Amino acid sequence: MRPVATALVVDDEPGHAEMMAEALERIGLESYATQSGREALRILNEHEVDLVLTDLAMPEVSGMDILNAAKQRHPDCEVIVISGQGGVDAAVEAMKAGAATYVRKPLRVEEIRAVVQKQIDKLALRRRREELERRVDESYGLPGIVGRSPRMRSVLQLVRQVADTNATVLILGESGTGKELIAQAMHRLARRRKFPFVAINCAAMSETLLESELFGHEKGAFTGAVRNHRGKFEYADGGTLFLDEIGDMPLTLQAKLLRVLETREIVRVGSNTSIKVDVRIVAATNRDLEEAVREGRFREDLYFRIKVVTVELPPLRQRSEDVPLMVDRFVREFAELHGRSARSVTPRAMGALQGHAWPGNVRQLRNAMETAVLITPGDTIDVANLPSDIAPVGAHFAPVSTPSFPGPTFPGPATPDGWRGLDALGDVLVSLDDAELVLIRNALRAKDGNREQAAAALGISERTLYRKISKYGDRVTS
Repeated sequence: MRPVATALVVDDEPGHAEMMAEALERIGLESYATQSGREALRILNEHEVDLVLTDLAMPEVSGMDILNAAKQRHPDCEVIVISGQGGVDAAVEAMKAGAATYVRKPLRVEEIRAVVQKQIDKLALRRRREELERRVDESYGLPGIVGRSPRMRSVLQLVRQVADTNATVLILGESGTGKELIAQAMHRLARRRKFPFVAINCAAMSETLLESELFGHEKGAFTGAVRNHRGKFEYADGGTLFLDEIGDMPLTLQAKLLRVLETREIVRVGSNTSIKVDVRIVAATNRDLEEAVREGRFREDLYFRIKVVTVELPPLRQRSEDVPLMVDRFVREFAELHGRSARSVTPRAMGALQGHAWPGNVRQLRNAMETAVLITPGDTIDVANLPSDIAPVGAHFAPVSTPSFPGPTFPGPATPDGWRGLDALGDVLVSLDDAELVLIRNALRAKDGNREQAAAALGISERTLYRKISKYGDRVTS
């Protein structure tokens, strides 16, 4: 069984590395200790390491060298740097380069343990979140796609059933619902994933240019054709060609596409030679193709050729229960991308997000959360940090908690400062763990998820609260 975490301790001063390694082993970590920077680089290259403690000022291989190697070899590894007196500037530079924090000499065992424990708590939370995402992906969705609402579960089940076939698929859905993501997911789940996934927007270019992009052209076929050009069908040979917005394809090209689907051959513009292609077609549109057929804007024979399997994506307003999952993923994605500290959303902000109609669907939600992450000064996104079209100034939003796993709940009145203490348990018989869990959960709810304030209300340190959150896992948020 894997230990809580594996640490690497690097310090060229005799006794320091062993002393720190022993201190970490006493709190359950497996440790490597070395006085050599070169040996540290070897360990990083040959072993899985979750945490590194390294002195900054060392001969030959510096602490910065070890920091850079750790981040390159183990991107999720947390690095704590150790600086001597007067080395604060160097420690700050190390934090800018990716170190989690720093400690100053002379070293104290309790300080080392406290700093390491905080990083281990963060690691445990990340591992639980990754495991939850893995379970959600396996049970409800596909890699990269968030959705556990009943409608999305039906969609994703269908996608899994048809992914590893050669059937032509038509994906229907409003703009921004994730049609291309579904097409990519089908490609990744198919044997064709070893070959290219090629996408083209049929509404983004003129008829002449679209024909050239799809089928290619020969040198001299038209003014400006100075060399032979391979089209998307040839690039996608063996793989998948995604025809986005196929409802906007001109009728003349629809006829040529129909011929390709029937013969599995293409002819470049300016050529009379047929080229065999093995391409799986996935098409998508936000238009009503049946109406387009009735009005003569879309060929009926092509319509029936491309809708062997139809996947209909629901708009986001019809699956608002998926919003919290998406918000959590987008917040973490953009916080990491932009180097911001936002990590969570208050219940009122979540109420605003779940209550919005989202005419732009998932794309609009994603853009809104990027904006929120960028303008939030702290680690919690509130209503005031959301775009004004989603949360107008002065509007009232009912708090909404994110979905979570079932856990014990206990009735009782709230105390004047807004959270329920032990008196909320009444006469219900519970274990000590259950009582502790309820206190932690209610304190977090009363403080809108602010762990520093919740810890103060409970009369414990923030580090202790993190450790207990790691102990109870997802039950804390239920």
